[in-house]
Amino acid sequence: MRFTLLDTTEFEAGSHDSSKASLAVFVDQNNQLLGSDASDSAEANTLQAVLDKDMLKKANGSTCLAPLLDSSLASHLLVIRATEADNPEQRQKLANATGKAVGALPGKVCYLDASHLVDLHAELPQLIVTAICKASYRFHEFKSVKKTVPSLEQVTLLQGAIDLSVALKRGEAIGRAVNLTRTLGNRPGNHCTPSHLADEALALAEGYSELSTEIREEAELKQMGMGAFLSVTAGTSEPAKLIELHYRGGSSKDKPLVLIGKGVTFDSGGISLKPGAGMDEMKFDMCGAATVFGVMQAVAELGLPLNVTGLIAAAENMPAGNATKPGDIVTSMSGKTIEILNTDAEGRLVLCDTLTYAQEMDPALMIDMATLTGACIVALGAHAQALYSNSDELADALLDAGTQMHDRAWRMPLWKDYTKQLESRFADYGNIGGSKAGSVTAACFLQEFVEGVDWAHLDIAGTAWLQGANKGATGRPVELLVRFLLDRAV
Repeated sequence: MRFTLLDTTEFEAGSHDSSKASLAVFVDQNNQLLGSDASDSAEANTLQAVLDKDMLKKANGSTCLAPLLDSSLASHLLVIRATEADNPEQRQKLANATGKAVGALPGKVCYLDASHLVDLHAELPQLIVTAICKASYRFHEFKSVKKTVPSLEQVTLLQGAIDLSVALKRGEAIGRAVNLTRTLGNRPGNHCTPSHLADEALALAEGYSELSTEIREEAELKQMGMGAFLSVTAGTSEPAKLIELHYRGGSSKDKPLVLIGKGVTFDSGGISLKPGAGMDEMKFDMCGAATVFGVMQAVAELGLPLNVTGLIAAAENMPAGNATKPGDIVTSMSGKTIEILNTDAEGRLVLCDTLTYAQEMDPALMIDMATLTGACIVALGAHAQALYSNSDELADALLDAGTQMHDRAWRMPLWKDYTKQLESRFADYGNIGGSKAGSVTAACFLQEFVEGVDWAHLDIAGTAWLQGANKGATGRPVELLVRFLLDRAV
């Protein structure tokens, strides 16, 4: 999908091929056009007919597609109801409806009249561009026969007095970031291995001068003392990787903002084997890592004046004769010992060592994201990410970013009362805390490896992918995190 900008006056001059184009316009609750008004034109007559015949419903985000006869501008007219934009939920509803309708248009080009959308809300054009990107996404890499894909190739935003170039750039960068995260998440575990993620990091860094990457192999991880991390990968033939992506857009004096992603490319549960039903979905257990890829790409595309480091803890968790066993004790990079009571609680093991390593970079803050616990799905379902943080300021900023993008999170407790559940008779900690408050105790476990740094943990187990007929990675929480970084860059 390609996006461009065009002034409304140039569009109305009609120097394009109208037979392959559609025109999308917005009307408010009073049927008033939110755009340039070409009176006595074929477009105006068709719009009036749609409204007079009540072909367009009153609800925000309703759409109606009608053919345009005798028009020099387009072959079809898409009319979209835009009545509410006062809150993020309504803005996102409107953007998503627009994205879905535009993505299904006939022809190769859509001219979308965004010239007066800012009258409803300044961020609507950006949100709509992102939504169109997301709606155009298809994952056909492993289909021998590709399903029918939309013919739409280009969306041109029509702008008036207000320049929409920043909105277009941000919207497209965020949309592309979400789709990259979805693609990595959707790839199967026999293709998307830790080595594949390392190759993807190298390829991403090649595309942006401000990005560099470094891949740390198992031998180096062992030398660094990452016993918790390596305990996860003991039973697989796929070598673990600690992948670093460094973006340097800020001053050399600025401390880096560190994003950490759990990258378990397939999680069988190890010796504590998961049930067979639904185990195919454990290819999504690297969606935290995929999120880091998406966010780092967006940061580089937008050229944010920040220093951002992405750390991806990539491993595969499999059962084997040499796999880590329940009851084994390992020593983490921090020197703290861990009794592994359940090998299916592996995400916190790769993350705790990565958190320790991240602190050697003297970061301004750390945010990790991980499909960490099924308990999070029980607590919050698929609507909100669980947010844990040792900093009220950081937590509030992330919550606000999620609210503004309608990619919401909900703050959970990190009380020492829960940490007591992690006590072990034989080591410093057990890697599980019993059957109660599983998402909380997992976060409390991670907190024990954080010292003197503002830190947040996002448990995205319920939001990173969809189940059922629409099974697939969602790309969350890319939008939340990019918005957070945009706010930091102001």
